[in-house]
Amino acid sequence: MGIPERKARQKADLRTRILEASRAIVLAEGYGSLTMRKIAQAIEYSPGTLYLHFAGRDEIARELCIDGFRELVAALAPLAATAEPRARLEAVAQGYVRFGLERPETYRLVFMEDPTIVKAIYEGPAIGGPDDPGTQAYGLLLGCFLDLKAAGRLADRAEPNVLTDAFWAALHGVVSLKLTCPGFPQTPAETLVPALIRGLLDGMLA
Repeated sequence: MGIPERKARQKADLRTRILEASRAIVLAEGYGSLTMRKIAQAIEYSPGTLYLHFAGRDEIARELCIDGFRELVAALAPLAATAEPRARLEAVAQGYVRFGLERPETYRLVFMEDPTIVKAIYEGPAIGGPDDPGTQAYGLLLGCFLDLKAAGRLADRAEPNVLTDAFWAALHGVVSLKLTCPGFPQTPAETLVPALIRGLLDGMLA
């Protein structure tokens, strides 16, 4: 390995360490406790070194959020290969809840920790583009409703974007309740989620 390659690898490794330390601080103490000085102390570097990699903590928050959405997309994308749109929607919905319950730290960080973190991702220059993982995650659900509409299977006057928002909100409700109130609802997720999906889709579909 030559000197340029070694320097590039060291730079990438340090960037990863910064993000890992930031993630640990947010999860342990909340986003309000995240400072460049505290991150620098955690990785035993000077605060000035951090600014060679990130403009500030908002940029770090954006990266943490983007990484979380990337993990979500990676978990859901294989399920979105199902051709029949209702079956695909059910598979993606099950996968979404499973992701939240199996990776609670990532889910809390992206969706439940601090509005500032999620707000930071929407201020990034790539938001809404094809490489934006938040848009990609949303698109996996939206695509199901668009295909159902194209097949004439949505209820009268039903709008795919509105149904996607409502569907996502319902799934988030299940995950957030299970994470914050483990005893409520009492119905296990593997029973609750199919019942929720059936109820929602029976009202949304023609």
